[in-house]
Amino acid sequence: MAFLPFYIPARKQLKVAIVGGGYAGIAALTTLLEYMPDAEVTIIDPRTHHLKITHLQETFRYPLSDLLVPFTTLEQRFGCRHICAELVLDEDTLQQWQNNKCITVDDYSLPFDYLLIATGAPAREGVHHHSAHVLDLNDFMSTAGSTLLSSHLAGGDDSKAPISVIGGGATGIQFLFEIAHFLQRHKLENKVRLIESGERVLRQFPDRLAHYAQSRMAELDIDFCPDTYFRGQQENFILLEEKNTGRQYELSSSLALLFSGKQQRNQLMANAFGQVIINRQSLPHIFIAGDCSHYQSFGSNAMTAQSAVRKGKLAARNILRHSGVLKILEPYIHHDIGYVVSLGPTDAVGWLALENNVVTGIAASIIKEIVEAQYDLLLTGIDTYLI
Repeated sequence: MAFLPFYIPARKQLKVAIVGGGYAGIAALTTLLEYMPDAEVTIIDPRTHHLKITHLQETFRYPLSDLLVPFTTLEQRFGCRHICAELVLDEDTLQQWQNNKCITVDDYSLPFDYLLIATGAPAREGVHHHSAHVLDLNDFMSTAGSTLLSSHLAGGDDSKAPISVIGGGATGIQFLFEIAHFLQRHKLENKVRLIESGERVLRQFPDRLAHYAQSRMAELDIDFCPDTYFRGQQENFILLEEKNTGRQYELSSSLALLFSGKQQRNQLMANAFGQVIINRQSLPHIFIAGDCSHYQSFGSNAMTAQSAVRKGKLAARNILRHSGVLKILEPYIHHDIGYVVSLGPTDAVGWLALENNVVTGIAASIIKEIVEAQYDLLLTGIDTYLI
């Protein structure tokens, strides 16, 4: 059993329930079992598999199955348990769970010593769509990008019209470049355009990242419509609105892909140690991690996989410490040490250590691969992250 500073066990086994099997949940699982191998851990998630969602744009090159880790595999590997269910969370329910130390899942009672909420954050609300010509991230979570695009372009009068990507954040940009390269590889005549409500792409990052990405867009002949709102997609055209004038107009478009980002609303507050705060009081046996959480600390609350993993690991360590003799908890002080956005199979742009330290091209791609390989090792039980 590995050594955890300030942790003197007071009991040999804990019952821990983790609601959510994404990056934060899996990081917590592996950390708990690293320091308490006999812990009884239950993951509650409505899916049948863990999805490495940060790789999702790569399904234009690789099978979706490469990104899926069945929870049955994790059960066998780590000795945990998976319950396929979705729980509705609110403050009253969390307070009740804290009082009862028990969750009701489909009429089944699941007692726990500690509970970790790691459900992630929903996509930001945008234009509602019920059209076969509009796709969003959920569609790519169930079907590979290459399959979705090929089936859509296989026939119809609009099959050679441009493909419109909505949203110039990290997710939208990564899909944009993968689609452009996919069309080139398969010698398809469709062009790609990007619709962005701001004046530039990657607005959450330094200007130099945006300038590099937009220069690569120009090289690939990708049309860019900045300061523009998406108002709908019909069978063969897209409806847009100029941000500054309100003028609405139509452009030829065969398909719209919506990448509107994540909602920052309805996050649950946590203290600096990861314990949920309800009515200004910390719930000592309920922790939270990942995109659904906002820690009251100096650490990063960015909605990134990096922050989710760090919060998950910290919450797990503090669960163990709180169950021990000393109860000395560790505050969350992690800051992201970099971020890299893929621009296709062999190109990327990002920053490392300091936001002004911009890396591009092959160097950035290698950094991204190293970071992703680190998480792949964690999924096998090998923890190379520094505390």
